[in-house]
Amino acid sequence: PELDILWRVTAKYGLPYFANFVHSDMSPDDARSMCCRLRIDNRELLRKGGGLFGASPLTGSIGVVTINMPRLGRVAKDERDFLERLAGWMELSKQSLEVKRKVIEQFTEQNLYPYMKFYLRNVAKRFGAYWKNHFATIGIIGMHEACQNLLGEGIAAENGRRFTLRVMDFMRERLLEFQKETGSHYNLEATPAEGVSFRFAQADQQKFGGNGNQAATPMFYTNSTHLPVNYTDDLFEALDLQDDIQAKYTGGTVIHAYVGEEIKETGGLKRLIKKICSQYRLPYFSITPTFSVCPDCGYQAGKQEQCPKCGKVCEVYSRVVGYLRPVRQWNAGKKAEFGERRTYKI
Repeated sequence: PELDILWRVTAKYGLPYFANFVHSDMSPDDARSMCCRLRIDNRELLRKGGGLFGASPLTGSIGVVTINMPRLGRVAKDERDFLERLAGWMELSKQSLEVKRKVIEQFTEQNLYPYMKFYLRNVAKRFGAYWKNHFATIGIIGMHEACQNLLGEGIAAENGRRFTLRVMDFMRERLLEFQKETGSHYNLEATPAEGVSFRFAQADQQKFGGNGNQAATPMFYTNSTHLPVNYTDDLFEALDLQDDIQAKYTGGTVIHAYVGEEIKETGGLKRLIKKICSQYRLPYFSITPTFSVCPDCGYQAGKQEQCPKCGKVCEVYSRVVGYLRPVRQWNAGKKAEFGERRTYKI
């Protein structure tokens, strides 16, 4: 009974996130969830001698570099060329993140980050560096479009899915090499990409257009390794196709189960959450109903451009990537994505 409000809020607004510790190799003590999807694996810090400081919240990410996978798919001749180019881009990402680590460490020592200097003081005493327990994060975007450009079929196809898994394994191995080389912690994230999904697509449209046999550049790129937003309205089909891929991330990922409107029966919602956690390995997910707000009548279930009660213009809310925002405030790419989204039938 004490959790009834959590289920009501989830059914009506979709505010909570769910971390799956049921069907995974992690316990709640092993991870710290930050932002809308960043998750830090504390086991890596403990392996490196972090001890108490590794197990505490004194960690995070110094920053994220996102790799434009659709562009790689356009310029690569084959899978081998794709991976060689990816290795080069990851090397550039590593160099960028190592420079940033040095700069923020220097700024902290110079008292330009006084709160963090105090907060991380014990880490500095133990390791000689304030930001030692913080990860450097590399993320990806548009793997679906990368598959289309390189293979001629998307990430939902068997060839696309298997190729994606090979790419993820390759990136994980490279990040382990970076850790050995630099002594810094590295992880792989499904970048939220609220802005970069649109910006990268615009940049590639200007550079490539729709040349050759490759698909025309879309207005936005699909987030990370997700399915296209209009692929299916069957939640479990989506989870079946995504589960192995989602489990490859070491620095955070999330699946949003977009539903058309408020879920009326919380008992069914509980059973749904239990089924997802017990049958799938995906680490992090949300249930996201669309809702609207009338300035006079308040909450309205579903997408309501006008209030069904008084006729006034409503504000439609959904998750832009991780946070609930009025759809009219989204950038042009994300607005186009919202228009294409298929909501799941639950």
